[in-house]
Amino acid sequence: MSGQPSMHKLGQGLAPDQALAPSAATPPTAAGRADLALREPLSAPVAFHLRVPATSANLGPGYDTMGLALSLFDEITVHAAPRRAATAQVEITVQGEGSATLPRDASHLVVTLVEKILNAKGFSLPDLEVRAVNNIPHSRGLGSSAAAVASAVMTAHALLPEGLSPDEQLQIGSRIEGHPDNYVPALRGGVAISWQETGPAASAAEATNGSAQESLAGAFRTAPLIPHPQLRTVVAVPNFEQSTQVARDLLPAQVDHAVAARNSARAALLVHALTSAPELLLEATEDALHQEQRRPAFPGSMALVDGLRAAGFAAVISGAGPSVLVLTDSDAQASAAAQHISALGGPDARGHVFTPAILPIAGTGVTVEAHQR
Repeated sequence: MSGQPSMHKLGQGLAPDQALAPSAATPPTAAGRADLALREPLSAPVAFHLRVPATSANLGPGYDTMGLALSLFDEITVHAAPRRAATAQVEITVQGEGSATLPRDASHLVVTLVEKILNAKGFSLPDLEVRAVNNIPHSRGLGSSAAAVASAVMTAHALLPEGLSPDEQLQIGSRIEGHPDNYVPALRGGVAISWQETGPAASAAEATNGSAQESLAGAFRTAPLIPHPQLRTVVAVPNFEQSTQVARDLLPAQVDHAVAARNSARAALLVHALTSAPELLLEATEDALHQEQRRPAFPGSMALVDGLRAAGFAAVISGAGPSVLVLTDSDAQASAAAQHISALGGPDARGHVFTPAILPIAGTGVTVEAHQR
């Protein structure tokens, strides 16, 4: 139940109405059917608890493709019941991140997404009481928007009489979020490579609209990686926020072929390092596509990355920043990285401070417990 970004720019992806529109990737539903009245999804009250992890995306050269789940969780308790009035009664309690700013009614983004998903399946939103304890920092590159989407998708899954298939969970959330690198680990946990299909339909959409993603062409796919048992993750969390959109706006529209080739080599090496040879993580996390280009957006974060890498640690910007992720090959190296972050992480002239946290990779994504139908 993490963030409250703009509905149409949740993760720079599709607006919910577009993401849920019929396409080759998702079967036709009741969305847009004026002749089909929405049904009540519940015959009796239900209660369930969701737990969704933070995530880190890109991991250096795996831009918009690679990500992992971290053992830092938002906790959400949902009590739902059949509507008592024409309009669903929604009450939200928020503790932790966003407690001073997030809505307490049906305008909350997660509730809005749940309603869109239910409506697309031909069902109305029931009465809801939601209690959220938010531990994932907002606008820090730790997947707060992906956690919000995963929470909404799995809440809808729990409320629908037939639920959502695993592929529907993948497609709907990825299309709303815009790129699955954060969303897939939030949904399924672990470490994953994710991509969008290409082919004649996607190519035709690109020629017409400039983006296969915007046209709904191309289903999302994912493949889990089995991380090396010695792999450890450390996060440097700053006391300031960063807009994902601002960071993305700094990226060039084109890159040289040599730059792309260099980055693809490092991305391939990164798969090997994560799964089989963690001693190669420093070389494998060298990025050529996005970090240096976005240095003006988070100079303090890049200075910390530079200092950590100079000391031999595989440090990268986490997602769109400004958090920094360090991939290490042992408990001892993780502790050493945390000590370096404490030494290098400020405060600087602007009062910016980075706080280290050793966060193991979370083996599971969003979970739904004590779930009754």
